[in-house]
Amino acid sequence: MNESAPTKLLLVDDEAALREPLAEYLSRQGFDVTQAASAADARSRLREDTADLVLLDIMMPGEDGLSLCRHLVESRDIPVIFITARGEATDRIIGLEIGADDYVVKPFEPRELVARVRSVLRRAARTPSAAPVEDEVFEFEGWQLDPLKRRLTDSEGAVVAISSVEFRLLMAFLEHPRQVLDRDRLLDMVQGREAHLFDRAVDNQVSRLRRKIEVDSRNPQLIQTVWGGGYMLAADVRRVPQDAA
Repeated sequence: MNESAPTKLLLVDDEAALREPLAEYLSRQGFDVTQAASAADARSRLREDTADLVLLDIMMPGEDGLSLCRHLVESRDIPVIFITARGEATDRIIGLEIGADDYVVKPFEPRELVARVRSVLRRAARTPSAAPVEDEVFEFEGWQLDPLKRRLTDSEGAVVAISSVEFRLLMAFLEHPRQVLDRDRLLDMVQGREAHLFDRAVDNQVSRLRRKIEVDSRNPQLIQTVWGGGYMLAADVRRVPQDAA
C-alpha cells in the first residue's frame, strides 16, 4: 500500500440514510471512500478500481453481503468488515467461516468502526503471507504452495483453488510443521482476532482445507486433530527457491 495515498474503502450498503453520512465521516478521517448501493454495484466499482478494505452490509436486495464476501475472499485479497444489524452469534460465525476479518453490529459508534478498520489493515500488513521470504516455495507430501502467487498445486502439478482464509491457514501450518497450534493461536494467526467465542469457525476452516489436501478428509493424515490441544500439520516441510521448484 502506498503510504502517501489515502486508504481506499469501499462502503457497500443499500440504506442511503446510513451509507452517505458514514461515508462522509470516514472521508473526514482521511479515507478515500467509494459508495455502492448493492453487491452488483460493488462488483462493478471493483472492476474499475481496487480497494484496500470493504465495509459490507449483509442484508441487501439481490445478492447479499455473505455471497459478495465469499467472492471477495476467494478471488481477491481484500479485507472485509461486515456492518450489519444481524448480531446473532450464528451470523458472526458464518461471516468468519467465509473469511470476513471483522464484524460490527448496527447501531455502532463511528469511532469504533474507524478503530476496527485501522486494526484490520494493520493485521493485514503484518500477516506472514504478506511478505514471503525470498521467493520461496513450500513443499510437503507432494504438495507445493507458492506464497507469492498464492497458488497450491498437487503432485501432478494441477492447481487447487483455495480461498484467502484457507491460504492463510495453510501458511500457518507450513510455518509451524509438527507443532500443535490451538484454536486461539490459529484464530489470531489467520483472522487476527482475540475471539475465543468463534472456535467453531476454526474447526470449519480446517475441515474445508482438509477437503482440499487430504486423500480422505474424514480420516485426515496431514492436518491432525490433537484432542484438547488443537491441530498439527503432520508432515515435513521444505522451503525451496522459486527457480528450484
